[in-house]
Amino acid sequence: MIEIFLKGGPLMYPILICSVIGWAIFFERVRCFYLVRRSIAPLMDEVAGFIEAGKVAEALSLCQMQNNSLAKILVVILNNSGADRLKLKTLAEEVGGREAVFLQRYLGLLGTIANIAPLLGLLGTVLGMIEAFNVIATKGVGTPMTLGGGISEALISTAAGLSVAVPMILLHSYLLSRSEHILLELEESSMQVIYLVGE
Repeated sequence: MIEIFLKGGPLMYPILICSVIGWAIFFERVRCFYLVRRSIAPLMDEVAGFIEAGKVAEALSLCQMQNNSLAKILVVILNNSGADRLKLKTLAEEVGGREAVFLQRYLGLLGTIANIAPLLGLLGTVLGMIEAFNVIATKGVGTPMTLGGGISEALISTAAGLSVAVPMILLHSYLLSRSEHILLELEESSMQVIYLVGE
């Protein structure tokens, strides 16, 4: 495997770096999404219980003690409890917009990696073919053995670029879908609280 990697030429290193960064982003985001989703239902149950018991201050205190996306949205809502529901919705959307940026952090970089990995492979292909034609120019048509280095470099770098790009595209789509689903859950939860404390 290492021999094949080395035969792919110098562009195999940036392709490898892209792969490592991409997978690191994926695992970091999966962990982040898991923590956010895990916190939604328990917090909602406690907050709804406090509000129904008329203990809005306790609900606010509970949210202030937690550091998750839903708690940050609910703090704004509960701080303005009794206000018009339209105003509360606007406030919740402002905080929700900031949380959306947090949830989708690094996804742009992951999409960029998915786009540039095949281009790096293509550049490796071009460099490999240039090397092969340089051999032809200096040594004539030669033998398959003399041309093999440049051609194998071209094919290996192309394969490497595509093998990184394909999973990165799939991972980017998956993470984007999960983030949108979590944002929808946050919106639904915040609307429930708005209807409980709004006028």
